[in-house]
Amino acid sequence: MAAQVPTRLPSKTRVQKVGLAIAIVALIGCLFIQVPGLEPVGVRMLGIFVAAIALWVTEAIPLAATGVGIILFQVLLISSDAVLPVPETAETSASFFANLANPVIILFMGGFMIADGAAKYGLDKNLAAVMLKPFRGSARLAMLGLMLITALLSQFMSNTATTASMFAVVIPILASIRDPKMRTGFALAIPVAANVSGVGTPVSTPPNAIAVGMLAQNGIRITFLDWALMALPFIIVMLMMAWLLLVALFVPKGVPMELNLKADFNRSPAAIVFYLLAGGTILLWMSEPLHGINSSIVGFIPVVGMLATGVMTGRDVKQLSWPVLWLVAGGIALGSGVRATGLDAWLLGGIDWGSMSAVVFLVAVALVAVVMGTFISNSATANLIIPLVLGPSIMVATDDVTLAVVAALACSLGFALPISTPPNAIAYATGHIPQRSLMLVGAILGIVGAIFLALALPPLWAWMGLT
Repeated sequence: MAAQVPTRLPSKTRVQKVGLAIAIVALIGCLFIQVPGLEPVGVRMLGIFVAAIALWVTEAIPLAATGVGIILFQVLLISSDAVLPVPETAETSASFFANLANPVIILFMGGFMIADGAAKYGLDKNLAAVMLKPFRGSARLAMLGLMLITALLSQFMSNTATTASMFAVVIPILASIRDPKMRTGFALAIPVAANVSGVGTPVSTPPNAIAVGMLAQNGIRITFLDWALMALPFIIVMLMMAWLLLVALFVPKGVPMELNLKADFNRSPAAIVFYLLAGGTILLWMSEPLHGINSSIVGFIPVVGMLATGVMTGRDVKQLSWPVLWLVAGGIALGSGVRATGLDAWLLGGIDWGSMSAVVFLVAVALVAVVMGTFISNSATANLIIPLVLGPSIMVATDDVTLAVVAALACSLGFALPISTPPNAIAYATGHIPQRSLMLVGAILGIVGAIFLALALPPLWAWMGLT
């Protein structure tokens, strides 16, 4: 059956219309105004930056459209191929287009292939069924099991895919729970675990990829294993904190629960080849310090291997989350443009960062990221915050790796509303989660998590020799 052709453009809310108007004014106005202390090419980048903020905050157009739009207007307004005058040192249009194939995008593509393959061959649901068996008998233990499995899967699958897969397992469990309060707790456990734990690798969530890409542009390479080691203490503490909060609020002590789940692993030749390719890729990612192969190169291995063997097909490639990849590419391009035009120095140069202690600055960055990530997407928040905190004008007594990782992890703590993250939206759509409960849990974990992240982890990372 032929795809239905839309006859009307999507309608826009008043807020979206305002956001679109601001973006248009910013893009046109930057061609005619002068800003003290900023070169014309920097003024044009400022227009692109303001337009991106307006479009990402209001979602006047799809987030991915804003991502690729950034690249388009950088090519038109600030590249050496632009019609308008630019410095001789300006980057070429090819360098901006190259963000669409940035090594971080390739790394993410490999992660998406593994995640989609796990769903295609039922590996995610069967692993969940197997790993839940030790947690039978107690409702509180069952919730812990669900959260641990969600945390594990979200390291190598997107938070959205993990949440969708886990709810396929959990829906029968929810139907068997008579107490609506406890049902709310179990429904909340999955998105909470996906949000606080889905930060463990560079491929697990877009803010991580954005941070890795920005660091690479600053000449700093962080390995897959290094990121995992930095995120692990955060995941352990936040996951246990989230579980204790949920059982205290929703699950009475001593309530029994039996879980009747069966695993039926696909043993077809295609599935076995997928298991080997996915397992081998993860092993290579985790052993990068031993063999020295860049994680992005490793991430391209399953893409080629799965297509070559027929494990995944062209149709599967079409179904990858290309909008997310384009969103990340736009964020990386935004950061490079802000830095290349001197806009970062102009935006932040009026503040005496050297007089601010590293602790105060990190707490401020983390809290701002949580608040922004609550109201706009975590990815958009990372795209706006990380380029600024890594700018040369930030002369705070801490290193770029600490700044980038704190900012990226904090972005994933903004999940107090149904609109904050896709996992929240999926969970809220089940009808088992009152918005008030989501806001309470999200606000507590977001604020406490941001303070813990900024105060406790940087000294630990330094002690571990990771920063």
